Order: sequence, then C-alpha cells, then structure tokens
Amino acid sequence: MEYGAAKQKLIDAGLALDVAGLGDFTRGHVSLRVPGRVSQFFMKPHSFGLDEITPENIVTCNLDGAKIAGGGRRHSEVFIHSEIFKARPDVHAIVHAHPKFAIAFSMLGLELQPLSQPGAEFIDGVGVYDDTIDLIRSADTGARVAQALGARKAAFLQSHGVVVVGKTLEECVILSITLENACETQLIIESTGRTPKMFPLPEIRSLSEKMGMPEIYDVNFNYLVRKAKSLRGRR
Repeated sequence: MEYGAAKQKLIDAGLALDVAGLGDFTRGHVSLRVPGRVSQFFMKPHSFGLDEITPENIVTCNLDGAKIAGGGRRHSEVFIHSEIFKARPDVHAIVHAHPKFAIAFSMLGLELQPLSQPGAEFIDGVGVYDDTIDLIRSADTGARVAQALGARKAAFLQSHGVVVVGKTLEECVILSITLENACETQLIIESTGRTPKMFPLPEIRSLSEKMGMPEIYDVNFNYLVRKAKSLRGRR
C-alpha cells in the first residue's frame, strides 16, 4: 500500500468510526503503521473529529511517540499507539475510543462472555488496564496499557475507554464496533438477573473464526464508509 492509499484508508476509518457512533467530540484516535516503515505510524490529529481527518492534517509519529511529519498537532495520548506498536509487531492498526457501553462495562469489573455473536469475537478475552482513570500521556503508562492488552484484540481502560488492535484498519474498526455491541448486549443480560444459555465452547470458537475472516471485516468497513459518504452528500 502506498502512502497516499494508506492515508486515505485512515481517513475512511475515521468516517466509519464516526458514522457508527464511536466519535466523542475531538477525542479518540486511530492510527496505522506507515507502509514499509514499521517504526513509524500515521495518526489522527489533535483538535479534529474522527470525520475530519485529511491528508494534510494526518500526523506521522515514531515509536518514541514523537511527531516527525504532518500538518496537524500530535495527540497527547500518542503513547497508547507508540507503545502498542512497539510491543506488538503483528499489529498494524489501533483505535482508542470512548464508547459508552464499554465504559460502563469496565466500571463494573465484568468479564466479557461469548453470550452473543459479537461477544464470540472476543472469546480469548479482553485485557483490563485499571491503573488510572487519567489520560495516557507518558511512555510508561502507554507501556502498561500495552501490557494489559497482551496478545489480545482489545483492552478496557477502566472508566475511560477501549483500545482495539488489528492486522488491518478494516479489522480494527469493525472489532471496535463489535466490542461495543457485545458490551451492550451483556449489560442488558446482566440487568435481568437471569443466567443466560451458553453454547458449547467449540461452537463459539468456530463462529469466532468465521467472523474473523478478513473479507468479513472488509465488506462491513466498506459499507460504513459508503454510508458515511452518502450521509455527507445529503447535507
């Protein structure tokens, strides 16, 4: 993927996240490794919404969290991204967002269960970072977030938000939305006080593998981008 295509993919990811309801004013961010440069990444700029990313304001950072190029301001929470990229060579995209159901879920100290199809995507668990409710503004706290994430797809930042990772931006964006859906469903179930039916673990794992196929992420990502652009065209 060329630089221009990668930046366009980051722009599309912002649109997809926003139209799916994961925007939070100008807070929250998304990043993507620079093609061919594993020690650098493109990132959404400070002071802009997820739907306002442009080729000109995208920031390029290194694994120390320093801005090395781009017209926008660097987010103070860049260390979430730099430290995860440093710890996880398999990760090529990261989303940090503040979805309301996931935040509520994290505050209750619940363990995400595969009670629904979205929940099945996280059958290997979700990490928990509970050191602080504060912003992640240092390499040290970013490293602890990366440690809490471990080898998983996602981690809760207790009372703060979520971090979701992927091999591609398509995977990362769709998993971010899926995690919020899984949290919402489980919170509804928990509120009834009843014990839900659990399907056999092999069946759940088989479903998880089917849902995790790259083409599934691509199809749904592209749908969200089309929807976001269509809505823009109606304004």
